[in-house]
Amino acid sequence: MPGIVVVGAQWGDEGKGKVVDLLSERADVIARYQGGNNAGHTVKFGDRAFALHLVPSGIFWPGKLSVLGSGVVVDPEAMLQEIDDLRKAGVAIGDNLKVSDECNIVMPYHKAFDKLREHLRGAGKIGTTGRGIGPAYEDKMARRGLRFGDFQPGFAGVLKDRLREILEEKNVLLKAHFRSEEPLFDVNQIFDHLSSVMERCKPFLADTTQLLNDQLDKNKTVLFEGAQGTHLDVDHGTYPFVTSSNTTAGGACTGCGVGPTRITRVIGIVKAYTTRVGEGYFATEQKDNDIYRTLQGRGQEVGVTTGRVRRCGWFDAMVVRESVRVNGMSAMAIMKLDVLDTLPTVRIGVGYKDTQGRMYDHVPHWMGQLGGIEPVYEDMPGWQESTVGVTELKKLPKRARAYLDRMEELCGAPISIVSTGPRREETIMIRPLV
Repeated sequence: MPGIVVVGAQWGDEGKGKVVDLLSERADVIARYQGGNNAGHTVKFGDRAFALHLVPSGIFWPGKLSVLGSGVVVDPEAMLQEIDDLRKAGVAIGDNLKVSDECNIVMPYHKAFDKLREHLRGAGKIGTTGRGIGPAYEDKMARRGLRFGDFQPGFAGVLKDRLREILEEKNVLLKAHFRSEEPLFDVNQIFDHLSSVMERCKPFLADTTQLLNDQLDKNKTVLFEGAQGTHLDVDHGTYPFVTSSNTTAGGACTGCGVGPTRITRVIGIVKAYTTRVGEGYFATEQKDNDIYRTLQGRGQEVGVTTGRVRRCGWFDAMVVRESVRVNGMSAMAIMKLDVLDTLPTVRIGVGYKDTQGRMYDHVPHWMGQLGGIEPVYEDMPGWQESTVGVTELKKLPKRARAYLDRMEELCGAPISIVSTGPRREETIMIRPLV
């Protein structure tokens, strides 16, 4: 049975939550492998809708195991609040949720520094959510992070000494570098509060690396759920306007502790147009025109986590083709096709041209920082018929099918799923994935 990675193919917000929820019906384990509560997944079925930030999207299926792998940085209070909210909504959470004891903890000073740094950047801001994710990963890589597993009986004194050393540096930065008027971080206050919070987290903690490998050894199907999108990857995205983790399929191995030979399939989630939240270059973006208003309005393009209105534009085939290559995608799921239903013409970005007139058939690695690229478009006739709720490929308008065919041709991967609405039921399954 397969280990399947579900990854965003653009800049996030593609609709991964819906696809993971769909595939979870036939999976055994759903494991999140990177990011933190800076990500947001929306799951809708029937007349119910849920916004998730840390808990994997498979939590709504009875009998499935949901896992947060060691590559995730976790704000324990945010996680507990999300669990409480789900329980109040009638979602059962107990032994069906496991959190790696190797997860690094998002600390109060991470959130403070995240906001202070964005303020100092001014016009050069990255567009962070301010939830401390970047600073938490920074401390993880610098080997000064705290992990869930550090809170062991009998080690309170050692852990408190470590926290005291960390806070000495943080307090110097707070005053000398950021010139903040906020009070210094207090070791006793932070330690006592965190210790209390960790007591509530302990029932969920586990050696998830062993757990996931055991499940794969037993021929169980594991879905590895990514957050954000390929072009926000810290190595392969539009740097420096990226997140602080590896959002690409390879991150599933490092973030969950499974070998690459365990991965048998990679599914790329692709929005039928393009959106982006935060700063950074976006070649096919439409600004303050009828196309933008149609995409933003019909697509309800507002960030699940930030509440910010998303930037919107035409489908950029170069961005997705790069994602197919970087992730080794075996299939694509096309989301929000119905948003394009009213448009008389649908454009696809098929290449780029720089200020010297040079043509590119790929994403230049300097584009994220320097820009200076204009898209080259191919126009296709719109279908101007409703596709909302269609569940069979043959019932789609011919021009909509032609658009999908062209996406396959340009991106180099087959389409296995087409979403025609936000709910679980509004889906065309072309090829089985699980």
